[in-house]
Amino acid sequence: MNKFEQLGLNESLLKAILDLGFENPSEVQEKAIPLLLEKDTDMVALAQTGTGKTAAFGFPLIQKIDADNRNTQALVLSPTRELCLQITNELKNYSKYEKGINVVAVYGGASITEQARDIKRGAQIIVATPGRMQDMINRGLVNIKNIDYCILDEADEMLNMGFYEDIVSILSDTPDEKSTWLFSATMPQEVARIAKQFMTDPLEITVGTKNSGSSTVSHEFYLVNARDRYEALKRLADANPDIFSVVFCRTKRDTQAIAEKLIEDGYSAAALHGDLSQAQRDGVMKSFRGRQIQMLVATDVAARGIDVDNVTHVVNYQLPDEIETYNHRSGRTGRAGKLGTSIVIVTKSELRKISSIERIIKQKFEEKTIPSGIEICEIQLLHLANKIKDTEVDHEIDNYLPAINNVLEDLSKEELIKKMVSVEFNRFIAYYKKNRDISAQSSGERRERGDSEGREFNNNGAVRYFVNIGSRDNFDWMSLKDYLKETLDLGRDDVFKVDVKEGFSFFNTDPQHTDKVMDVLNNVQLEGRRINVEISKNDGGGRRDHNNRGGGRSSGGQRREGNFAPRREGSGGGFRSDRNSGSRDGGSREGGFRGDRNSSGPKREGGFRSSAPRSEGGSDRAPRRSENFGDSSRPRRPRRD
Repeated sequence: MNKFEQLGLNESLLKAILDLGFENPSEVQEKAIPLLLEKDTDMVALAQTGTGKTAAFGFPLIQKIDADNRNTQALVLSPTRELCLQITNELKNYSKYEKGINVVAVYGGASITEQARDIKRGAQIIVATPGRMQDMINRGLVNIKNIDYCILDEADEMLNMGFYEDIVSILSDTPDEKSTWLFSATMPQEVARIAKQFMTDPLEITVGTKNSGSSTVSHEFYLVNARDRYEALKRLADANPDIFSVVFCRTKRDTQAIAEKLIEDGYSAAALHGDLSQAQRDGVMKSFRGRQIQMLVATDVAARGIDVDNVTHVVNYQLPDEIETYNHRSGRTGRAGKLGTSIVIVTKSELRKISSIERIIKQKFEEKTIPSGIEICEIQLLHLANKIKDTEVDHEIDNYLPAINNVLEDLSKEELIKKMVSVEFNRFIAYYKKNRDISAQSSGERRERGDSEGREFNNNGAVRYFVNIGSRDNFDWMSLKDYLKETLDLGRDDVFKVDVKEGFSFFNTDPQHTDKVMDVLNNVQLEGRRINVEISKNDGGGRRDHNNRGGGRSSGGQRREGNFAPRREGSGGGFRSDRNSGSRDGGSREGGFRGDRNSSGPKREGGFRSSAPRSEGGSDRAPRRSENFGDSSRPRRPRRD
């Protein structure tokens, strides 16, 4: 027997439950549904996001609605447009066999006139965001003075978003004798105040411990330097090839910038924030639900209402300002009894917040180290091998096998395997050879490893050059890299670690290109001035030998590269706001199984490009920030469908 049958639900609702594939009620459903069906009462239900709260109030609400009465009988308030639409759709699915029940969504970003018209046609249930609902009340477009039921869903988040006054005003416009059902993940003081003011002897249901985190979510944190935050995000994505995640940022600006950088670096990513139009938000969410997007970068406000199955990771790119918000973030994964992981990228100054969160969610974080390049290459190689093994063969390929066999006939099985997996593996190992370990550690620890430049592969062969052109010659890191590649006729990844200063710059190549660099550049003139290039007398990874500069500089004084706050090579965001210099190694990643790309400009593949308004003059690049956004001259990840 289906356990829902034991809760007292009507046959029509049980039929809808069967169609939806629900087998057993969740704990909050099992506790709430019988009580709400038994009598009209006020209720406070505390349960984590993803535990089935919508069904817990949705089924008894539909059963109590009088379908023959076309007046509004119930109001459901939710914090965001996405959640409002989600609840509306679910209530419609629950009531598919109930004739005459109409549910209308009321939210900002859509025509208020059409919403008012839908309500006048007869809407027993209104699902609304507080702001739009208050607007409709003020305009006299809706009447909730005689409703029987009022449901506050995600009450703590509505109050966190600043809707306290709107909620108080809306509830004040409802009858005192109505039943109020409050569903929340946590119970902060403002929620308790609402319950005390507008509820009478409410029943209380608690699933788990108050304010605690879900037992299906594990919590990890990675300690990095602030400048390496974006690089850490990329490495964590690379170390989890099947990642399907929500990445949280504090601001709309950061959300847009990081999403665009991820897209540029070849990840299937998109931004979700309040500056997007409703059509854009709907498009992003459709792509995310269809798994065309694997890394959804979102603000806390926009992410409310994301109810997508099988999210593997929640990544806290930045911790929220309000520690309680962490609970809502982590609730995006580990839903419906499935396991999930909540990751925090944290700096040393933020470590104290981890302890505060642990006290609130009553769970411990596991400290982990950002995977090294070698570890990531191993993970990617094994993932590729398994992907090849599990690939179903379309026998249309049989028509081409003779020609393929002819090309590969001289290769042994071992050689063929090596070459096949090297198509992808070579790109990752080439990238990580040029990039250092980014786990936050002391300088002493680095010295113990014999790794003064932080290189993971003992790759001391790269050659570092000084060149007497810089930002005063209208170069930033990207334009200088492109200029060097074109002038030297080198490949996309052959010029790296480009560091642009005001009157001079630095860049790296592999040793085999040294003769070409010296011969070609020392015979080139830029706007009538001869370019001078020298080899840095160091180990190829970083600082110049400042005692052997030569005379080709265009800026005066013995200015050291070290006089500037060092930026991680490849950091995005263009020029630093406090110094007119850029320091980023650019270019989109190539590769995977996408084939080669031309180098005429970044080609964004595998992601949803948001058309949100730019922050700076309509530029086609991400908004500029002083925080570094990482090295984009890395191999492209293979497109994952």
